[in-house]
Amino acid sequence: MTLTVLLLIILVAVVVLGAGAALVIGRGRKELPPPSELDRVTEEVIEHPEHPEPHLEDELAPEESPASDSASDTAVDTIERPESTQGRLVRLRARLARSQGSLGKGLLAVLSRSTLDDAAWEEIEDTLLAADVGVTATDQLVTNLRTRMQVEGIDDPARAKAALREELIGLIGPSLDRTLISTGTDGKPGVVLVVGVNGTGKTTTVGRLARVLVAEDKSVVLGAADTFRAAAADQLQTWGERVGVPTVRGPEGGDPASVGFEAVQRGIADGTDVVLVDTAGRLHTKAGLMDELGKVKRVIEKQAPVTEVLLVIDATTGQNGLTQARVFGEVVDVTGIVLTKLDGTAKGGIVIAVQRELGVPVKFVGLGEGADDLAPFDPAEFVDALLE
Repeated sequence: MTLTVLLLIILVAVVVLGAGAALVIGRGRKELPPPSELDRVTEEVIEHPEHPEPHLEDELAPEESPASDSASDTAVDTIERPESTQGRLVRLRARLARSQGSLGKGLLAVLSRSTLDDAAWEEIEDTLLAADVGVTATDQLVTNLRTRMQVEGIDDPARAKAALREELIGLIGPSLDRTLISTGTDGKPGVVLVVGVNGTGKTTTVGRLARVLVAEDKSVVLGAADTFRAAAADQLQTWGERVGVPTVRGPEGGDPASVGFEAVQRGIADGTDVVLVDTAGRLHTKAGLMDELGKVKRVIEKQAPVTEVLLVIDATTGQNGLTQARVFGEVVDVTGIVLTKLDGTAKGGIVIAVQRELGVPVKFVGLGEGADDLAPFDPAEFVDALLE
């Protein structure tokens, strides 16, 4: 074999290998970016895990927006749209009717008897007391109902149920104003201070309340003034991010009053409708901590008046919840009550008892663990659910 022939063979081999390599690279281009782009792709994935990896995206059509616009659209799509108030009421009424049935059914079972003797009325009293209605309210209800049934000659279950319904609604107070005062004055935002002891679901309530307001097309700022519980600020910020609401927070263990101050300051600067301030779950037996809560309110009001103070109470705590209500009412002017965990089988009467204790209305109730399991309290809806 001559030298010329050998060189030709080598040349042909190089050309064939080069063409094959080009084909492989061309086919694999959509699967792996060039080495010079690999670092950029990695940083993009780390910083924006919600975006697809650039080398896996289809090529943009000529009429499509640039990558930056697409990323913005993706971020907006992740924001949740909370459930409307009407939807909450329907769903919560159905759930309340299932969970609270033992109270209503227990009362109606006795009232439907052919004869109501002293023992029957004592049984009704026991049922109401077990439901945390309270001694005074129970005496009032039984006296009114017993007199009414005798005077009107009520002797059938349907009329007895109607009479019981009216008496229960009357005890709860249908004329009380249960509107959330979330509108400020002089162009300033409404400021809602949320207080309560640990374990009542206070931070969760603030997050859920933000969803209620967003569903009403109101702008909201959250203030994470519970700086003593490590996860509180993170938890609240997560609630806010889900509905596109900013959270003002401070360092762990920092001054809660300064966080509340800065949250209201942010709300004023942004022209926000409502500022919701979460506070530490203070034990009502610790005088120093309760004084701290009073300080938070005073400092906030250097920026704007507090329009609402909501006290969150766990409905399952019974008489202990009433003690909490009394002490918190002495430190800050509580204007409304939020009852959480109102899904116990015999604790619905706490609604009546706590209102009589503080003289302020229950404004919201929470049932279940869902994000939208918080609804405005309606006396008639509540009683109807109990008696279904």
